[in-house]
Amino acid sequence: MRRRVGLLLIGLGAFFLTLAPLVRFYVAEQVVRAPLNRYQVTHLESPSSTYFDQAALKTRTNVTLLATNTVRGDVRANNGNDDIAVWDSTTNIYDKANPKNPVQIQGFRIAFDRKTSRLVNCCGVNVDGDGNVRMDGYGLLFPIANVQKRDYPVYDPTTKQVAPMKFGAVEQVRGLSAYRFTQHIPLTKTGPVEAKLPGTMLGLQEAEPQRVDRYTEAYNTVWVDPRTGIPVKHRKNIRSTVRTPDGRGEMIVAQADLVTTDADQRKAVDLADGTALQIDMVRIFIPGGAVLLGLLGLLIGGLMGLGRDDAPPPPPQAPRRSDGKFGDVSPPRTPKRPDKKPARKKAPSRAARRPEPKRRPAPRA
Repeated sequence: MRRRVGLLLIGLGAFFLTLAPLVRFYVAEQVVRAPLNRYQVTHLESPSSTYFDQAALKTRTNVTLLATNTVRGDVRANNGNDDIAVWDSTTNIYDKANPKNPVQIQGFRIAFDRKTSRLVNCCGVNVDGDGNVRMDGYGLLFPIANVQKRDYPVYDPTTKQVAPMKFGAVEQVRGLSAYRFTQHIPLTKTGPVEAKLPGTMLGLQEAEPQRVDRYTEAYNTVWVDPRTGIPVKHRKNIRSTVRTPDGRGEMIVAQADLVTTDADQRKAVDLADGTALQIDMVRIFIPGGAVLLGLLGLLIGGLMGLGRDDAPPPPPQAPRRSDGKFGDVSPPRTPKRPDKKPARKKAPSRAARRPEPKRRPAPRA
């Protein structure tokens, strides 16, 4: 019995040792990917901001601006290619005191490789409906579970260009050690404004309406969880203006320093911790546990297999008779009658045991 148990443990140990590299190098590569159906809402806040109120045709200062960013995955937009994730992002910036009056609304769609997070141009990617854009670098995620202390090219949808995200330092965000990256978007013309603006609003002496173009400059800072590539905090210092083609007139459209709210920072950290645990399960815990169980199985099984089996061997199995029952197959013997015992032979008498005397022959005449 001990030898059988030992052989069983040796087999289980070999199985677990084979399972460990399979989980680590195959299953982990299939599991550690960006999700297809991400849904996340993030709020950012900027006190002491300035923006141009188009409804009142007035520049408002020292107001609190809020930004709501919604990311939603489109699981059917990848044309059946599960290696590609497609996410839609919408950002609505508005005055906290007047939420029904939006300051700026921006929407874009990105497609990226689920393993590397690199952007790809497919599946209807666009920025504010413009499908002629060409995206490159990284978008809403950094490399999955492989963030390094180096610079990364990140696509900016506002200016539709790629600018480097430069590594700055390791900082704590709600108890999580995050990598801080900073990106500078230089003053860039983003496009003409359809409506003409009075010259007096642009700081000119003449009141004649002027054609203007929109310009944007930004300093973007993001804190990223290096274990997962998930951003846990954003800071967007933006300055948007309109200018006349000759550069003489200028007006601020929006100026804000948006930072992720404390509540959403905690949610992002919780999401990063949960994702990191899943990654560690398939990369460390399950393979490590399989190696440990495999070695223990081989060791204990080997010791039990080398020992002597104390249990006696099982008796041989009786053959099956012609009638289907188990037992002796030899023909049955006729039972003896137990009614009478055989009579004992009497010993011969003493006289019978005497030898007969020899007869003498008769004399001749």
